[in-house]
Amino acid sequence: MAHITTQHEWENEMCIKILHLIQNELYLDFRYLDVALSALTFCENEQIRTQATDGICLFYSREQILRVYPKNPLFLNRAYLHSVFHCIFRHLWMRGQREPVIWNLACDITVEWIIDSFEKTTTKRALSLTRLQYYEHLKEEQIPVTAAAIYQDLLTITDPDLQARLQFEFYTDDHRFWPTNPAASPSIAKAGQNWEKIGRRTQQEMEMHGQQDSEAVKAMQTEIKKGTSRRSYRDFLRKFTVLREELQCDYDEFDLNYYSYGLRLYQNMPLIEPLESREVMKISEFVIVIDTSYSTNGALVEKFLEETFQIIGQRDSFFHKSHIRILQCDNQVQSDIIIRSEEDITKLLANFSLIGGGGTDFRPAFAYVDQLLSEGAFHHLKGLLYFTDGKGIYPARRPSYETAFVFIGEEEEQQVPPWAMKINLNQEDFTI
Repeated sequence: MAHITTQHEWENEMCIKILHLIQNELYLDFRYLDVALSALTFCENEQIRTQATDGICLFYSREQILRVYPKNPLFLNRAYLHSVFHCIFRHLWMRGQREPVIWNLACDITVEWIIDSFEKTTTKRALSLTRLQYYEHLKEEQIPVTAAAIYQDLLTITDPDLQARLQFEFYTDDHRFWPTNPAASPSIAKAGQNWEKIGRRTQQEMEMHGQQDSEAVKAMQTEIKKGTSRRSYRDFLRKFTVLREELQCDYDEFDLNYYSYGLRLYQNMPLIEPLESREVMKISEFVIVIDTSYSTNGALVEKFLEETFQIIGQRDSFFHKSHIRILQCDNQVQSDIIIRSEEDITKLLANFSLIGGGGTDFRPAFAYVDQLLSEGAFHHLKGLLYFTDGKGIYPARRPSYETAFVFIGEEEEQQVPPWAMKINLNQEDFTI
């Protein structure tokens, strides 16, 4: 018996065809988005009145698509691209402790500015006065077109009417499915990692296909980098972990069936018992040096320490005998705090204050660590991480341990000696 198509099924089929048509049209103007444009699964949802995404699905309303497409197909093109850009920039996973309404607006403004800057036939629209005025404001105030920077700017707006106009002007898709705690959902966390990979591929493709749109492309590349900087820092810290055996039951290698069978067959004699040790990647001995020169921001240093300890603590990173030193140094070592447990971290963050304020010289910290090594304070020092936002004098010779410099901003990168690792973070990465 032939299946009779219902009205609902027919409408849904038409919506899917329209969405595929939108994909194809956007691909003609944005060939470097080939993977991104097809990465979301189409999911019908009649509780919304526009499009939405959770990083896995593109939720759509049958009523909206069938109503809008005949009259204004460009709106649907922009809405589709708008949601895809949110995912590429990983806006869904970057909110942190920011105020949700303002963060949503900042993300929408960032995406819309980029889409408007492309001036492509599939997405071009007339710009309203409100939109033009805010774009001009960003230009005059030299505010970078990133969600983090625009968020900080929006926090300064005290006029409720202006806030309402901006909300109305830039609203495009529904953010109700954005995760409040991405780490709590394995599927959402995995989607975030997938979009990070798509973002990196997009950057590579843009280098070949996007040169003619230099301003928009530059903004896209900056925002993609923003979305991956914290993830990159987490990967960066893994360079300082070591693989060792630690005394604990390794239940991953333990077969409960054999254990239970032995108890049944021989009463109290199991055939196999859990291994008493397992190999784990953890931080054993490690030094963090904080630049406390006059140019250092105390609140930023605290955020850096919180972020660092949060990352290394996510996978039970401490051995039972960990040894981490927190040094404060300007042109001399001002303090030395020993961290041996997670309780020590809590105490440090609760009572932390900067000591120093002189010029920046990196050499005293390295000399101090070398002295500790000669005195036997360390047995297996894995590395040293130096956090700084200013220029300093580097050691002339390479130390015996791995070294990395973490900078706020870009200007210091070329000055780092070739024997040191380096990473650049933006101030907004820690002000969340």
